[in-house]
Amino acid sequence: MTPVSHEPPADDAGSEDSLPFHSETSSPELPATFASLGLKPDIVSGIASVGYIKPSPIQVELIPHAIAGRDCIGQAQTGTGKTAAFVLPFLHHWRDSTRPGPQALILAPTRELVAQVAEEARKLSQDRHCRVAAIYGGQRIGPQLTALKQGCAIVVGTPGRILDHLSRGTLQLDAIEYVVLDEADRMLDIGFRPDIERILKRCPKERQTMLMSATVPDSIQRLIHRYMVDPLHINLAPVTLTVDRIAQSFFTVEEDRKFELLLRVIARERPRQCIIFSQRKKWADRLYAQLKRVYRGIAVIHGDLPQSQREKIMQDFRDLKIRCLIATDVVSRGIDVSGISHIINYDLPEDVESYVHRIGRTGRMGKDGVAISFVTPEQGDWLTAIETTINRLIEADSIDGFEGFTPRAPAVPPPPKPPSQPVYGRSRRKYSDRL
Repeated sequence: MTPVSHEPPADDAGSEDSLPFHSETSSPELPATFASLGLKPDIVSGIASVGYIKPSPIQVELIPHAIAGRDCIGQAQTGTGKTAAFVLPFLHHWRDSTRPGPQALILAPTRELVAQVAEEARKLSQDRHCRVAAIYGGQRIGPQLTALKQGCAIVVGTPGRILDHLSRGTLQLDAIEYVVLDEADRMLDIGFRPDIERILKRCPKERQTMLMSATVPDSIQRLIHRYMVDPLHINLAPVTLTVDRIAQSFFTVEEDRKFELLLRVIARERPRQCIIFSQRKKWADRLYAQLKRVYRGIAVIHGDLPQSQREKIMQDFRDLKIRCLIATDVVSRGIDVSGISHIINYDLPEDVESYVHRIGRTGRMGKDGVAISFVTPEQGDWLTAIETTINRLIEADSIDGFEGFTPRAPAVPPPPKPPSQPVYGRSRRKYSDRL
């Protein structure tokens, strides 16, 4: 690959108003095969061996530029093949090296996403010497130390655990040629920006940098300006924030009637696989305890569970051993399962981006999906705010025989005050009883 210099500008004050990258939205003709993207034959055969037949739009647009060594910003919805889009260009250029340390560093916001990206990289790599190490918290550090000591070409990790290994001296970044910030908007949302900058400053200035994100808000502009060189912005995100193929609806329901409604919705919809989103970990545990008494194949996942248990739950979910998964927003970005038919927002999220990301767990790779939200009568204004942002009217739904809420009687206005009568003369002065 052809790395470029990433010396931060001496003075970047006032430069964040305009993004320093070129923008590209689509190609006139999309190649039909991975071979036409310029990948080496052995890489193409490896892709075929894992069952990939036709490249997705983000892969078509990004891979040729990445192979050419250019810094790229890939903006597309989740579930569109972004992982392969940034892994394949590195594998195309990879050569076994005697230099210590990895050659590629991929940062991701959550443990689940780290494990998912690492597994994808292992599948796509056909060379047994191109080893991949997954570095994240919540698991014993011994296996990670062993993997780093044995040597690896790609390190995938969360920013916090990467910094931990850097401080221990167990990870060296001197040989890094390729850096990827995956789900960059989410990493900034959960406060990883200082960690990301500390890591990037430890990487060689001569490198290629890729930034992948569903959105490119203003908070990402400084990272782009300081740590990328003339990046190409490939924007394949739709004009509207949600996938058109997802059928969205809502029920108006009181808080104490949500569980009864959930049972009726599951019985009516008969989902192939579904995720039920809860806003709090305690609420998720409470819902799991109720639902598992009624249905089999139920599990709950959130940040308080041990990492080994979370990994087992996710693997069982992918293997269809779990049909219904109760989850919180913290772990939602690590859930990449193509067969999810339904998303149920048992609790509305606190921001519109979380709503968009939740329902993006279904309707992946062009498949149809269903998203159902439970809205309390007090949340009407918030539902309107979501509709305004996504530029789409969410249809009201109902189930025969179920009353989700009791309509409140209109307030009775107070009787009008009698008109005041004019008072003539001076009122009698009242003195204190003490006088």
